[in-house]
Amino acid sequence: MSNTATHPFDKLTPDFIMDAVESLGYRCDYRILTLNSYENRVYQVGIETGSPLIVKFYRPGRWNKAQLTEEQQFTFELAAHELPVVAPLKDAAGAALHRFRGFYFSVSPRKGGHSPELDNLEHLQVIGRLLGRIHALGASKPFKYRPVLTPQSFGHDSADFIADQFIPREYSEAYRSLTHDLLRIIEQRFASVSPRSIRVHGDCHSGNMLWRDDAPHFVDFDDARMAPAIQDIWMLLSGTIDRQRQQLDKILNGYCQFFDFNPAELQLIESLRTLRMLNYSAWLARRWDDPAFPRTFPWFNSIQYWGEHILELREQLASLQEEPLHL
Repeated sequence: MSNTATHPFDKLTPDFIMDAVESLGYRCDYRILTLNSYENRVYQVGIETGSPLIVKFYRPGRWNKAQLTEEQQFTFELAAHELPVVAPLKDAAGAALHRFRGFYFSVSPRKGGHSPELDNLEHLQVIGRLLGRIHALGASKPFKYRPVLTPQSFGHDSADFIADQFIPREYSEAYRSLTHDLLRIIEQRFASVSPRSIRVHGDCHSGNMLWRDDAPHFVDFDDARMAPAIQDIWMLLSGTIDRQRQQLDKILNGYCQFFDFNPAELQLIESLRTLRMLNYSAWLARRWDDPAFPRTFPWFNSIQYWGEHILELREQLASLQEEPLHL
């Protein structure tokens, strides 16, 4: 499909959005604000007799009904244990996943807040305590329908897609050779650590947390899956190695009050960072038929982009061969 072709999300006109919300019994007041989301489409919709709602239309074909329901059930489970997550609202029949003219969608309460200060060590300790509680519950049982983060799913599948359909010919050989070397090391690292996979948030960065009342509130469990616990920790680290060690110490100081952490998983940080880089490029490529992506990411799929991407992957190859972060 070309970048100018129609896309399923083109159907989401203001009237369509309001009709979907009003199918649940609400009365819209015609105020609609588009929120920052690319994988799905998310809107703030004004309601005549109450506070605005956050309405999420899920990307068709990405998750099936069972997978979407399982994500929601995880947030309900967390909320039932008084964990600060933003879960979708249920209707009178107890349903939170709704269907309207070919789209699955949900509605959630609007919650205020701002991104946490990840350079604030005390904030990191509070986040660590919350993650420990989330993971303790996440480890109590597995996801049945949602996927597992593996070198195959995030690495090989991503690299193969890029190599077969997107990488320019002049970079093809370098890309294939480099990703082969990276994934060989990553597979060896995963095999040596043999991490336990538990239910995790999956995309745990500051943009998916709202800080208010001196605590983080987790939002957007769209990437929830089975993965090592370190997947929800490593994206909170930044700066020099010494600074990352200080940050990690604070996070785990709070985390281990509620859930045991396996230090061997620290060996996976650079592997997971590399997998995220590979998966991110493949995500952009797989979504290139959505007109919102060329508009929002105009730098993607250029000769310059792929050259810089290969340089970043070479830096990751060097990082994978260095001593991993340790406590």
